[in-house]
Amino acid sequence: MRLSAAIAGAAVVGGAIAAYLTVVHYAHVSPICTSGGCEKVQQSSYAEAGGIPVAVLGLVAYVAVLASAAVRGLPAALVGAVIALAGVAFSGYLLWAQLARIHAICQWCVGNDIVIAVVALLCVARVLTEPGRRMTTAERRMTPRSGK
Repeated sequence: MRLSAAIAGAAVVGGAIAAYLTVVHYAHVSPICTSGGCEKVQQSSYAEAGGIPVAVLGLVAYVAVLASAAVRGLPAALVGAVIALAGVAFSGYLLWAQLARIHAICQWCVGNDIVIAVVALLCVARVLTEPGRRMTTAERRMTPRSGK
C-alpha cells in the first residue's frame, strides 16, 4: 500500500508539471524558466507528437498511472509499470532531442524526466512485491525452505 501511495504522490507531481506545460502551450505564453531554453524547446517540432502536445500525452499518462495505483492487484501494477516505462523511454528520446537537435534545455522537461524515472522505479517495485505474483525459479531457489 505504501508503494501505491508513493506512486500516486509522484504521479500527482508529474501531472502538475504536465498540466502546467499544457496550459502554457494552449495559452501561447512562455513558461517560467531559469535555464533560458524552455521557450525554444516548447516551440520546437518535438513539443508535439502527431499534432498533440507532448505535455498532454504526459498528463494522460500520469492520470493513467495514478488510476492504476488506486487499483489493487498485479494487472493494475503491470499497467502502471508499462505506462511509466514507456514514459521513461519517451522522456529519454525528448532529452536527446533537447541536447542533440534543439540545443536547449527545458527545466520543466528535465523535472518531468526525473519524476517519470521515480514513478517507473516505484511501479516496477510494486510489480515485484504485489501479492499474487508468482515467484520465478531463481527466487524460489533463493528462498529458505522451512521444515526438516
